[in-house]
Amino acid sequence: MDDRSPITTRADFDAVVVGAGFAGMFMLHRLRQQGLKVRVFERGSGVGGTWFWNRYPGARCDTESMEYSYQFDDALQQEWNWPERYSAQPEILKYANHVADRYQLRPDLQFNTQVLSATYDDARHLWTIATNDGKAVSARYFIMATGTLSVANKPKFAGLDSFKGRVFYTSDWPHDGVDFSGRRVALIGTGSSGIQSTPHIAEQAARLTVFQRTPNFSVPARNRPLTDDERNATKARYGELRNFTYQQPFATQFHLNDVSALSVSAEERRRVYEERWNGLGGLHFMAAFNDLMFNGEANKTVAEFIVDKIHAIVKDPKKAEILAPRNGVVGCKRLCSDTGYFETFNRDNVDLVDVSRSPIEEVTETGIRVDGIDYPVDDIVFATGFDAMTGALLGVDIRGRNGLSLREKWAAGPRTYLGLQTVGFPNLFMVTGPGSPSVLSNMMVSIDQHVNLISDTIRYLDSREVLAMEPEQAAEDGWVSHVNEVADLTVYPTCNSWYLGSNVPGKTRVFMPYVGFNTYVARCKDVVANGYQGFRLERRDAATA
Repeated sequence: MDDRSPITTRADFDAVVVGAGFAGMFMLHRLRQQGLKVRVFERGSGVGGTWFWNRYPGARCDTESMEYSYQFDDALQQEWNWPERYSAQPEILKYANHVADRYQLRPDLQFNTQVLSATYDDARHLWTIATNDGKAVSARYFIMATGTLSVANKPKFAGLDSFKGRVFYTSDWPHDGVDFSGRRVALIGTGSSGIQSTPHIAEQAARLTVFQRTPNFSVPARNRPLTDDERNATKARYGELRNFTYQQPFATQFHLNDVSALSVSAEERRRVYEERWNGLGGLHFMAAFNDLMFNGEANKTVAEFIVDKIHAIVKDPKKAEILAPRNGVVGCKRLCSDTGYFETFNRDNVDLVDVSRSPIEEVTETGIRVDGIDYPVDDIVFATGFDAMTGALLGVDIRGRNGLSLREKWAAGPRTYLGLQTVGFPNLFMVTGPGSPSVLSNMMVSIDQHVNLISDTIRYLDSREVLAMEPEQAAEDGWVSHVNEVADLTVYPTCNSWYLGSNVPGKTRVFMPYVGFNTYVARCKDVVANGYQGFRLERRDAATA
């Protein structure tokens, strides 16, 4: 017996989900629990999303593993044992595969399949989704669970095609690994992936030359193995801790010092910073005071502290000065956490080239040329990150009402209501889309909140025979303005970062994530409680009248 709503039986699937990362797998699990027929398309050959692709040396999460995990099933929380405070990519991928097998998700996952286009049929209230295998399927709901950091940013350098050595991208790393033994390696990019991989490549390569355009702030991760007692203590309080994170602005269990950095003496500030640097480390460091992300003068105090630390660690004053972000703002780019990054520049086989004033001129057959100087290398590693937030969404030719192209609508930057939907594209949902907290939060918590919201919404629509749902224009306009107004209260928009798309040439500079997970959750609850305020619901009786 088909227990689905009659209005969904005309489609091949009730819902099509794109992406088999943590968001796509949970979305599949929730919708199947509701009795819906779901297909997930994944361009890779396995689950894990960003943790399937990002296999570069040193890749690991900067959120503590016991927080960066699913919370929908306490049995899963209790049975899984994370080995480290910040577990590495192989362990996270192992966890993703465990979840796929434990909940028998694989029968509804279609791997090695890229979604090329999705077109909305206004008359039938269905999406038609075409894939690279030449096939097309229809679904009532089309859900993009493609992640915020899933499309590699591959910059074009003059002469790169002529290079006779090997070229690698941290965001698309060979699955069988890379051996740099005896090789001269160039690394371009000093964001998170560059900072994580530098120490590991340096240990193996004959010589590593890092080409840095913009110096980056980074703090020690203080990673270490977890003890059984530590794991068990967290597991005993998981319910309480998960509830706590839902009430926090960054959806984390940060130990926030609820005091202004400017309200204490310079000596007290340094004591607190030293305690954080040497103790918890990692992203907890920015919770040292409550105004570091909101007050420029307060932020200067933490910037000066980190610059002093860099000079204390790096023995060569010239290298230290290049690595130190003078007049920088801590946190306007995602703060990096590392294990031995700055110390690596004390190695005899590691060189540093400043390309901030003299950019890379070209890649030659045998190396890289900067300011007329040739640096011979055998391998080039591009640690240049992602086309964040919108890259995967715009990588599919999505067309809504009257053939409206999402690429055209978002030409001047993404526009959504709650980061969930966009006007003109009924029944298209985005998991942690632009305009939601996403990358400014623990992603696993944002995924949990968004997947639950979307699945609950779909249940609501089906139970009331609502054919189509999309935002009202006024609601979308108001939300876009609100996202920017909140961001302007912080230090985030003060520098070029992938939060604004500044790392991708030609991309419109717009601040994309929403600041404040807890306030976002409250807003979503209000919207639902008020009958999905700000959304236009097209009901069956109205459509057939």
